[in-house]
Amino acid sequence: MTDPRVFDETAVVAIDGPAGSGKSSISKGVAARLGYGYLDTGAVYRALAWSILEDDRDTADSTAALSAFESFDVTISLDPSHFAIAVSGTDVADAIRAPRVTAAVSGVARISRVREGLNALFRSLVAQSGRPGVVVEGRDITTVVAPDAPVRILLTASPEVRAARRSAELEGQDAAAVADALRQRDASDSTVVDFQTAADGVSVVDSTHLDFEQTVSAVLEVVDQKMGAHHGR
Repeated sequence: MTDPRVFDETAVVAIDGPAGSGKSSISKGVAARLGYGYLDTGAVYRALAWSILEDDRDTADSTAALSAFESFDVTISLDPSHFAIAVSGTDVADAIRAPRVTAAVSGVARISRVREGLNALFRSLVAQSGRPGVVVEGRDITTVVAPDAPVRILLTASPEVRAARRSAELEGQDAAAVADALRQRDASDSTVVDFQTAADGVSVVDSTHLDFEQTVSAVLEVVDQKMGAHHGR
């Protein structure tokens, strides 16, 4: 297993935050400005949940989840301008965003051996990326996956703003239902990891009153402070 503190010469910008905080879009924007790769760890958890559901098995069943993980063949692009993820060669980029996967993914994330295995995978992807740096986003990147990353950020926003943003992303879905699902997801995931409180040394970026470009700029300012300069802007 790759040591969490060792990424060869690859710089890591670790970004955590609750659902609807804009982690994915902001992380991709920051990665593009820096000329870095982008790793959506949540998408990998979703892909594993999808594969379990496709086999008509229960994602909360640790035996089923571990069995699925042992044969889990996932590939994910680190290109911030072109997101792609596949399981055993099958494109699942759209399938993993289905409500049934969203409802099931927390069950997979609760299984410690699955988390340990996926964390090792994430570290390996970063170390072998061949890129000067990678923006890695998820729930426990700043505390578990890359606790010694030079830049660690908690990206947050008010619950109301997060719900509104997620509703805007999911066309055709009832806004109240989306907000309720968001609350349930946060409550469920918070039993596994504290992703709403900044650990020591983690910078907080609150995007409640910021638009996309302002949030990207705020994150890049933190990168500047922590690393001295960013590249490719």
